[in-house]
Amino acid sequence: MTEQFQEPTESIALKDFTEKAYLDYSMYVILDRALPHIGDGLKPVQRRIVYAMSELGLNAGAKYKKSARTVGDVLGKFHPHGESACYEAMVLMAQPFSFRYPLIDGQGNWGSVDDPKSFAAMRYTESRLTNFAAVLLAELGEGTVDWVANFDGSLDEPAMLPARLPHVLLNGAAGIAVGMATDVPPHNLREVAAACVRLLEDSKATLADLCKHIKGPDFPTEAEIITPPQDIKAMYASGNGSLRMRARYEREDGNIIITALPYQVSAGRVLEQIAAQMLAKKLPLVEDLRDESDHESPTRLVIVPRSNRVDADQVMSHLFSTTDLERSYRVNMNVIGINGRPQLKNLRELLAEWLVFRLATVRRRLEHRLEKVESRLHVLKGYLVAFLNIDEVIAIIRSEDKPKPVLMKRFKLSDIQADAILDLKLRHLAKLEEMRIRGEQEELSAERQTLQKILKDKRRLKRLVRDEIIADAEKYGDERRSPIVEREAAQAIDQTALIPSESITVVLSERGWVRAAKGHDIDPLTLTYKSGDAFKAFDRGRSNQAAVFIDSTGRAYTLAAHTLPSARGQGEPLSGRVKPPTGATFAGVMIGDADDRYLLASDAGYGFVARLGDLQSKNKAGKAVLTRPGDAAVLIPQAVRDNEDGWVAAVTSSGYLLVTEIEELPLLGRGKGLKIIQIPPARVKAREEFVVAIAVLPDGGQLTVHAGKRHVTLKPADLEHYQVGRGRRGRKLPRGLQRVEALVASD
Repeated sequence: MTEQFQEPTESIALKDFTEKAYLDYSMYVILDRALPHIGDGLKPVQRRIVYAMSELGLNAGAKYKKSARTVGDVLGKFHPHGESACYEAMVLMAQPFSFRYPLIDGQGNWGSVDDPKSFAAMRYTESRLTNFAAVLLAELGEGTVDWVANFDGSLDEPAMLPARLPHVLLNGAAGIAVGMATDVPPHNLREVAAACVRLLEDSKATLADLCKHIKGPDFPTEAEIITPPQDIKAMYASGNGSLRMRARYEREDGNIIITALPYQVSAGRVLEQIAAQMLAKKLPLVEDLRDESDHESPTRLVIVPRSNRVDADQVMSHLFSTTDLERSYRVNMNVIGINGRPQLKNLRELLAEWLVFRLATVRRRLEHRLEKVESRLHVLKGYLVAFLNIDEVIAIIRSEDKPKPVLMKRFKLSDIQADAILDLKLRHLAKLEEMRIRGEQEELSAERQTLQKILKDKRRLKRLVRDEIIADAEKYGDERRSPIVEREAAQAIDQTALIPSESITVVLSERGWVRAAKGHDIDPLTLTYKSGDAFKAFDRGRSNQAAVFIDSTGRAYTLAAHTLPSARGQGEPLSGRVKPPTGATFAGVMIGDADDRYLLASDAGYGFVARLGDLQSKNKAGKAVLTRPGDAAVLIPQAVRDNEDGWVAAVTSSGYLLVTEIEELPLLGRGKGLKIIQIPPARVKAREEFVVAIAVLPDGGQLTVHAGKRHVTLKPADLEHYQVGRGRRGRKLPRGLQRVEALVASD
């Protein structure tokens, strides 16, 4: 029988396994996918694309090759992931409106500013590296970086590219890892290079010193950065914060021309947002909208005002506030440091750490070159020995079966020198060759001496790095594209300011139907009402004001007056526009400015004065404003307005009338208020007596009492009889007027 062997197994708790598996995955996403390295500023997929293209010989002077060829090499050799994700990363590096300094020169459809995702498939597009890519690749073969095995161990790839400039700042980066993210904005090459030089020359340079060179980010768009300089400095000091960009515009023949959009903002999206406001009649100042963008003017959006009197700055301020013409960008300079750990770094830390990386890279390059120079000098020394003893060397080679050890022993040559002599071709034995060798030897000796001096002196090394940074800035640098300008905060146009101010009368019916009639000369009693319905309350105001309705529970609801239905019909139910409690009815309406005052009261005899603005609410469910004692009903609100020095008249169902100064009532935002007129509590609770009506009289005004078919006008002298003090019982009206139905105040 054959023995059955079973591989040993390990049992671990599910909690421990999932914790370790998730931690491993998190570290992979952080270090190998989402975050850039401070050295070359690239994510792994970007680094592999650039390296694969250099291996394919797709340098700036080469012929274009199909992008599918590059993607295939990247996936097959270095990056075994999805081809669409790899190609999208490649497209991003080729789009001049996405990368401040593109690394890939694309031919074909690589997307547009309006729709960056509209690029053609990789089988149609062609690509090669740009001149700027040399900043990352120029020193790759000079011993400057470590090499690691690819995913299957069949090839080596660079762990990092030897960037000659802080690419992490130049093109920026954006990525979301597990538990952390990065958003590094792009910057201007010349400004960053100047800051690096300043830090090299003065290691004690402060952040403020560096900010004299780096004014702020520089996006691949001419839109304005409107973040205040002090906020930008604070962002650089902490490593995180936010930026705001605003589109640029100019006036041309009375029209508004938008010439530059914020970073990654689509013109089509902006046009949709503006058109939506025009359709919703929220932008009556604009008559027409056109997109005249073309190859000569990549961004040209035309906004046609309704007339020459329209303030263009006001219109644009509104659009900045309500559309993507002004946009905020998060800044979070979280990168993988030279210690291999992700960390949030401020501007000075980032530049200082990159300079450490750069100095180490240049030192490795010089050491590698010195090693090659010394190796070559060693070989040249052997050549000279051979040329000085050429006849003997030839004789040894002809006569000996194994000439190498003989040569080494006879002329005291090393193994490398002996191999080099034996590999010489006959044509190199000419007399002139000796002169060439001596000349090369002198040049290399001088170079060795220079290299040794630089490697031994940190100041010389820093000076070399500084000179190289300055040279690269001259070669690849350009002017700032995104101007930094201080602007006032954008402010949306108040919609009420756009609404025509017309006099209207808002009418409320018993069943809660509402309508608005033009003018103040409308008699609500003459309007027609639905069967079983009748007039309840009305108020006069302007069409650009807010109408506030109060229901039988004491809740207030706000609607824009210009949205109310016309009085040509019978209106519409308020319950379709707001959400009152079940069973609630509407008790009154108020319309006016926010500072207008109204008297709110319940028929239990309590009330207070309120500002109309304090009663307003955007909530459909309204706002509780009047507290009712028991089951007391809500009385129709009475406008105080210019009657702050006037009087309040209250009459009960038993015919008691009381007149008191309105200033004795408190100004509240909500509540029950104070007692206006006294009614025995037992009678209130049993609903045997309650307030029938209230009215607000101007100082010196008259009060008309309506009782059935009778009505009597009480003059100021008559009203003095009923002025017995707030909260008192009042005095009874004459017989025949005690069953009051209404009180009407007049001047």
